[in-house]
Amino acid sequence: MATTAHRRYAEIMHDVEELINDHIAQQKRGTQERSKLKLLVPSVGVFFTPLSLEEAFLFQDERRRISSRRFVPPSFNDIRLILNSAQLLSLIRNGPIELVTFDGDVTLYDDGESLTDQNPVIGKVIRLLQQGTRIGIVTAAGYTNASRYYERLHGLLDAIADAITDTGVVVDDPRLIILGGESNYLFEFDFHAQNFLRYVPRETWMLDEMREWLEEDIQSLLDVAEGALRECINNMQLSAEVLRKDRAVGIIPVAGPGRQKFTREQLEETVLVTQQVLEVSSPGKKIPFCAFNGGNDVFVDIGDKSWGVLSCQRYFGGIEGSKTLHVGDQFLSAGANDFKVCANDECAPPAYPDYS
Repeated sequence: MATTAHRRYAEIMHDVEELINDHIAQQKRGTQERSKLKLLVPSVGVFFTPLSLEEAFLFQDERRRISSRRFVPPSFNDIRLILNSAQLLSLIRNGPIELVTFDGDVTLYDDGESLTDQNPVIGKVIRLLQQGTRIGIVTAAGYTNASRYYERLHGLLDAIADAITDTGVVVDDPRLIILGGESNYLFEFDFHAQNFLRYVPRETWMLDEMREWLEEDIQSLLDVAEGALRECINNMQLSAEVLRKDRAVGIIPVAGPGRQKFTREQLEETVLVTQQVLEVSSPGKKIPFCAFNGGNDVFVDIGDKSWGVLSCQRYFGGIEGSKTLHVGDQFLSAGANDFKVCANDECAPPAYPDYS
């Protein structure tokens, strides 16, 4: 029984792999609308590389014994790990990877926590930097001063500084940047700067498309979003307060004893209501935005991570999507701020924040 299941699962993965290859071939001819995959899944987007799904399944089946299970079918996490393995295999074979971008919370570290010096990802990030790979941390955390990002990322920043001190080599060109507020605040690693981060003024790195976003439209969008958020607070009787920033607005639990932990359903309802209100609004048709569930808050940011990763690519000299990997945790199409990144580069959603 396990042998039959193993063979059938492998055949399915092979068939999907061939559908993707056909879609990529059609992309190159400019006729992707005619691909078999597009006909089966009209919402399918762009593929930057082939996916070795059959080989990835064989690798994960050896580890997870998917085909040996009698009562539990392949799960969401099984499929996610197979896709991740296929993506990594492809990137390695078509390498080198020139840029890796990371989400922060629930990807580099636990939700609301910091990247401490004990985190196993630090050594791997430093190894990427030593190999010449550029690193971008694209996070929803929107701070205007370097000290706040240092608080969240001090383990990594200190480790990079220590590595520079040990080798005595200070690289002049930037290798690591932080793009906060999804795509609004850019800080560059600087060994000589306080907190090892130097703020880069927005006007020096903004994409040409971003320069067309008028400030009055940005504030109008945030006004509409704030109204929708307040309506959700009233309708669901949430013990929440509104937090308004220059490029974002959101709701957070009221501070103090007995601070409320919002349910997932409350958070998702707030995201979807706010998103729908914005999509039909006048400023929402002019300004890109992202409404997302932050774990125990909901925020609306100007722009989204697709703009953030695209900014990283261009800041580092125009790195192609096929040479870029984004690692994040939120890839569902609703209420997830990593989902839109897939339009610009390859993505790897980790099932768990495990870098072993």
